[in-house]
Amino acid sequence: MKQIAGRVAVVTGAGSGIGQALSLELAKCGADIALVDIDSGRLADTREAVAALGRKCSAHAVDVSRREQMAALPDQILAEHGAVHILVNNAGVSVNKSFAEQEVDDLEWITGINYWGVMYGCKYFLPHLERADESHIVNMSSSAGLTGMKGQSSYAATKFAVRGLSECLYVELANTGVGVTCVHPGAVATNILEAARMDPAHKKKMLKSFHLAMPPETAARLIVKAIRKNRFKLVFCVDSRVLNFMQRVAPIGTLKLMRLLA
Repeated sequence: MKQIAGRVAVVTGAGSGIGQALSLELAKCGADIALVDIDSGRLADTREAVAALGRKCSAHAVDVSRREQMAALPDQILAEHGAVHILVNNAGVSVNKSFAEQEVDDLEWITGINYWGVMYGCKYFLPHLERADESHIVNMSSSAGLTGMKGQSSYAATKFAVRGLSECLYVELANTGVGVTCVHPGAVATNILEAARMDPAHKKKMLKSFHLAMPPETAARLIVKAIRKNRFKLVFCVDSRVLNFMQRVAPIGTLKLMRLLA
């Protein structure tokens, strides 16, 4: 996008982590923000921070996995802002268990948020994005959307699906003013592990290592840069970049390495 100032950005999962940081970064660039999150308390915190930057901001307590709520969301945002130019499908959760250990409820929970949340966002907002002179979709995949790894079967399935959807949209929207960016972050210091369904001892161990993770503010700046440059694939964090390189050079060899590490 040539211009972000004066535009309207919709950010899901805006209550914390990358979503919150990206909402603030876009506001600093002059955009008005429609914040979307299931947690109304965290939404209020982000809304206050965006308002302090002098930008118009609305908050929408929505469960992205609920079709009826997502179908109604564009009209609510249009009523507040009059237009939509940037859509960031960022809301996500994690399950870190072997496939055999996961319950069907785990599979439905993660698929509803990570997959259907992105699908609903793209489906219901696309007609409005196409009406703008220029607009952009950001879909959040993951390093787990690059290759298979232990304990990530359902998470990777949703992130590979986001990658596939994004690639198809990138092709289909070639002759429109709608750009697409698919983001593959590695370890970013967000609260995704707090709500993750996994062994408590393993969660505690992973949380301790998160002090080495990329700050969400850095991730937000990289995403905004990708929007400006209309860059399709964005890979950041050392772990994700290494996996991306390995998968491109030796996809089967990378899977064999994952088997060895497991």
